[in-house]
Amino acid sequence: MTLVLLKYLDTTFYTTQELLELADISDQTLKAFQDNKLMPRASYTLSLNLNCDSFFGHFKDSHTLEYYAKGYALWLNVIRKEQNKAQVYEIFSARYRNMLTRLNCLGYSSNHPKLTTFLADHIAQEWQHFLDGTYGLCTRSGLPEEIAAKEFAIIKINELCDLKLLGQADREVLTFAVNLLDGVSAPFAPHERDRSSRRRFVDDVREKYGLTASPISLNAGMKPDQNSSTGRSDNW
Repeated sequence: MTLVLLKYLDTTFYTTQELLELADISDQTLKAFQDNKLMPRASYTLSLNLNCDSFFGHFKDSHTLEYYAKGYALWLNVIRKEQNKAQVYEIFSARYRNMLTRLNCLGYSSNHPKLTTFLADHIAQEWQHFLDGTYGLCTRSGLPEEIAAKEFAIIKINELCDLKLLGQADREVLTFAVNLLDGVSAPFAPHERDRSSRRRFVDDVREKYGLTASPISLNAGMKPDQNSSTGRSDNW
């Protein structure tokens, strides 16, 4: 399990050093951005204790590695241009709202209070989760668009699964929501998968309703992943 976890973290995330080199900033600058509530914390912290025996004797070492969502390299570009906390939050909020607007324009909406009456409060809570590094763990990029898509998808899935009977139109929307969540959700670390939102809202819902699997990519204009082995979604 340890080696599988290390492989997952090394292939899915940037270590602090990788992020610093890619963004061309110092560790002190990164910490200052975090202290000023502009930049998310690491999503994973790994403490390593190494014990090695060989012909040359015994060797011990300990080290801590922090892992960041790869989308945070793009977020660093945002905050290097604009370091006013209020303005950075407005950028996050605008990008979150724009994602909901895109979904609405495609015909997918929700009357849930989180996404209507209390949207401003909801986004403020999402901002805090973002800064804590939570969304770097459970979305692929950790960026506002995927956070908004993830929250919208889970709300729609819950709404539809609460219905006693799903019509054809309901099934199509449910398929879209599950595929959207599949596209933006992280795979999750091996020890987390059984308790993850992916298991509850993607795997279990697909199995229960017999839905077609075709993950939707935001980077491809919210179209099904053409590399999916299960084919194209009928929603498009």
